[in-house]
Amino acid sequence: MEEGIKRVVLAYSGGLDTSVILKWLINTYGCEVIAFVADLGQEEDLEWIRDKAIKTGATRVYIEDVKEEFVRDYVFPMLRANAIYEGTYMLGTAIARPLIAKKQMEVARKEEADAVAHGCTGKGNDQVRFELTYMAMDPHIRIIAPWREWELNSREALMNYARENGIPVPVTREKPYSTDRNLLHISYESGILEDPWLEPDAKMFQMTRAPEEAPDTPQYLEIEYERGDPVRIDGEQMSPARLLAHLNRIGGNHGIGRVDMVENRFVGMKNRGVYETPGGTILHTAHRAIESITLDREVMHLRDSLIPRYAEMIYYGFWFSPERELLQTLIDESQQNVTGTVRLKLYKGNCMVVGRKSPCSLYHKDFATFEAEDVYRQKDAEGFIRLQALRLRIRSLLQGSR
Repeated sequence: MEEGIKRVVLAYSGGLDTSVILKWLINTYGCEVIAFVADLGQEEDLEWIRDKAIKTGATRVYIEDVKEEFVRDYVFPMLRANAIYEGTYMLGTAIARPLIAKKQMEVARKEEADAVAHGCTGKGNDQVRFELTYMAMDPHIRIIAPWREWELNSREALMNYARENGIPVPVTREKPYSTDRNLLHISYESGILEDPWLEPDAKMFQMTRAPEEAPDTPQYLEIEYERGDPVRIDGEQMSPARLLAHLNRIGGNHGIGRVDMVENRFVGMKNRGVYETPGGTILHTAHRAIESITLDREVMHLRDSLIPRYAEMIYYGFWFSPERELLQTLIDESQQNVTGTVRLKLYKGNCMVVGRKSPCSLYHKDFATFEAEDVYRQKDAEGFIRLQALRLRIRSLLQGSR
C-alpha cells in the first residue's frame, strides 16, 4: 500500500468506473474515501448513489445541489460571451467541470483531506479541467488519477474487479456509448459513435424529439434580457436554473439543439461527439438577437474576435485563470446595455428570431430608412467610398505601370 495518503475526496458518480475507483483507492492506499456528488441537474437517483457509495466503502458522502450556481455563475457568463467551441459545441460538459472540482476542493479543505481523486481517463479533456481547477484552488494538493496508474485498462477488467470486491455490477446491457448530463446538455461519445460515418441511433436521444416528429404547429416565445442575462420567459420571471430547465422542455419538444461533430481534444486527438443542448441553443440565438440592436458595431466585432479564444479557455479547462477572468470583465462590460426582449419561433428543429426590441436600442427606423436625410446624407458616401478605395486604386496603378 502507498503511504502518506490517509483521506481522499473522490468525485463520484455512482457508475462502474468511480465505484471501482472508490474501492481501488481503499485497497491501494489503505485510506479513508469521502465521496462527493454535485447535483447539476443530471436527473439521477442521488439517494441511490449515496447508498451505493457507502456500501462500496465511503465513510461519508457529500451531495450538493449546485444547479442555480451552475447556471448563474458558469452557464450565463459563458452565454454572455456567445462562446461556442470550433463553431459548433456549446461546451456543456466543459463548463461543468470547474464547478464540480471547486466544490470537491471545498469538501477536501473541510475534511482536511490529503488528496483528491477523479475518474477521468488519461486520453480525454476532463482530466485537465479537473486538475487545473484543483491546482488553482490549492497549488499543493495531491491528485490521484487512477486511470493513469492502475492496470485496469478495459471494461472487462473493471467488471472483474467489481465482482471480486463485492461492488454491485449492473445486469442490464451497457449502452454502446458513454454519456454525460447536466442542466445545460447531454453528451454522447465513444463506443459505436467512434465511427464518424455512422448516424446515431434515433433512440439514443433523451432531451429532444427528432425534428421530423416535432409538432406541426410552431411555438412562439419571448425572452426578456437584462444586462446580457435572460430573466423572463413570456413575462414570467424565473431563476437561472428554472429558466434553463423550462427552455430545455420547450426546445426539446420542438427538436432543437442536436449537434453531431468531430472536435479537436486538448490532448491532441480528434473525437466525435453528439450533443443535445435545447435550452442553450435557444438562449444563444436570442442573445445574439438582442445584441444586434444594443451593441455598438466595433464593440461587437472586437468581442466576436475573442470568442474562439474564450471558448478554448473553457474547453481546455482554464476557467479559473487570469486570462479568462480578464476577458470576462471585458465581456461583462459590453453587456451593460444588452437589455430588451426577443421573440422567437420554434419549429421542427429550427429556432428563428422574428422580433426584437430594447429601451437601449441603437437601431432607429428614421436613421435606417432610405427617405431620411437628417442624420445621413447619401452624397457623403462618395467621399467615404473613394477613401476606402484609395489603397486599391494605388495598387492597381502601380501594377499597371510595371
